[in-house]
Amino acid sequence: MKKLESYYQREEETYLVEIKLNDMNQLFNSLDPSPFLVKDLDDNARDYIVGSVCEFSLSTPLKLVFYLPPEDEQEARVILPVALHNYFDYCERREHRRLKVIWRQGRIALIMGVVFLFVSLSLSKLVTKLGESTFVQFLEEGLIIIGWVALWEPAGIFLYKWWPVQYKKRVFEKLSRIPIEIRLLK
Repeated sequence: MKKLESYYQREEETYLVEIKLNDMNQLFNSLDPSPFLVKDLDDNARDYIVGSVCEFSLSTPLKLVFYLPPEDEQEARVILPVALHNYFDYCERREHRRLKVIWRQGRIALIMGVVFLFVSLSLSKLVTKLGESTFVQFLEEGLIIIGWVALWEPAGIFLYKWWPVQYKKRVFEKLSRIPIEIRLLK
């Protein structure tokens, strides 16, 4: 199996994420009517860039290198760094908002789960006073189980759900500041 490093060029300690374009417009979503500096990236270009960055540790120094024809060089040197940094900064802020929503949902789910658990445990204690039949034991155990199951969602949120969003946020944060270089196609 080939090592990750063999797929990417390296200049000193920095790995290069290289993209060859025949036209600078290939990088942007053709359906987006916005000016270049606030344009949405083409889905394939975005997925390639984000996927490449995700192959490395977030602490690994990376640089985006775009190979363009000479006629696009001047415009690309002005537009590409600003447009890409703006786009990935927007993505980072979007993930930050998603993270805040997840934490808020977790807090609400936790409050609801604890209240439901309290009610379930209280009802379970009341049910035990009805006797010791199989049905009463079934009802008592069922109330205890369903009370604890009510905490499943908040536990899932606080233990697992936020991790991928936090990671994407950090990837976009890195991309919002990544060095960008323009080189000419040969």
